[in-house]
Amino acid sequence: MSEQISDRARRPGLLERIQGFLPARLRRGVAVVPVVRLSGVIGAVTPLRPGMSLSGVAKLLERAFGTRNAKAVALVINSPGGSPVQSRQIYLRIRQLAAEQKLPVLVFVEDVAASGGYMIACAGDEIYCDPSSILGSIGVVGGGFGFQEAIKKIGVERRLYTAGAHKATLDPFLPENPDDVERLKAIQREIHAIFIALVKQSRGGRLKGADDLLFTGEYWAGETSVGLGLADGIGDIRSTLRARYGEKVSTPVIAPASGMLSGLLGRRSPGAGSMALLDGIGGLPDDMISALETRAIWAKFGF
Repeated sequence: MSEQISDRARRPGLLERIQGFLPARLRRGVAVVPVVRLSGVIGAVTPLRPGMSLSGVAKLLERAFGTRNAKAVALVINSPGGSPVQSRQIYLRIRQLAAEQKLPVLVFVEDVAASGGYMIACAGDEIYCDPSSILGSIGVVGGGFGFQEAIKKIGVERRLYTAGAHKATLDPFLPENPDDVERLKAIQREIHAIFIALVKQSRGGRLKGADDLLFTGEYWAGETSVGLGLADGIGDIRSTLRARYGEKVSTPVIAPASGMLSGLLGRRSPGAGSMALLDGIGGLPDDMISALETRAIWAKFGF
């Protein structure tokens, strides 16, 4: 009789048997850490092929933070930067969701988290990277071209009519005006100060470098970044999450909708259309210029 009772005790109950058929993220006792990939140039690449923006990633972030049984949210970042506005808005949304759901955010840097990409990375409670990852570039940059001599050579007369003394600021077909340049630099300094404050607020006492080193726009590889306090450690997502949450941790990837309908609507990953142009697909001049600009942004960091 006692042997029968013992045998029954060893048999799995109905609930346990059902657990075996459920996805890992729905099983009891299994830690769940949803993963969101944030990659590409931030902001508009072309009007029809936008880069990473808050409107493009908001739903993914909401789904991740709303995942049942989540213990944390992991962000995989690979971005050379871009729009400071979109970067900060994405940063703020991540922090808002983390506070609402009371979930820690773990950031894993792939190739690059630079400029706006690093701003987004600062939304993480902890930042991990590869020894060869590039982090930093905490600065602001802007540029253009001057064509005033070129149009003279080909016999083109520039005709420009404005209402407002500074409406034609930094017009590429007019000689550069020192006052215009100073106004632009003043705006850049203001944006730079916002970036610096965000990094200091996010990283706090973990920053180990002086301001005149960290905030010059310079960037560093992984080990040096950790030493400067820009990241918390060297580690890949799989090993780090398993060490923290156990070998059976579930890491569902929260991805954009896919399928026939999204294909017909032309949905692509951020920047994919512009990069395709470099392989000979497409032919619009604006798209080609945007593709070259995108390529140049990545090339700055050796990619």
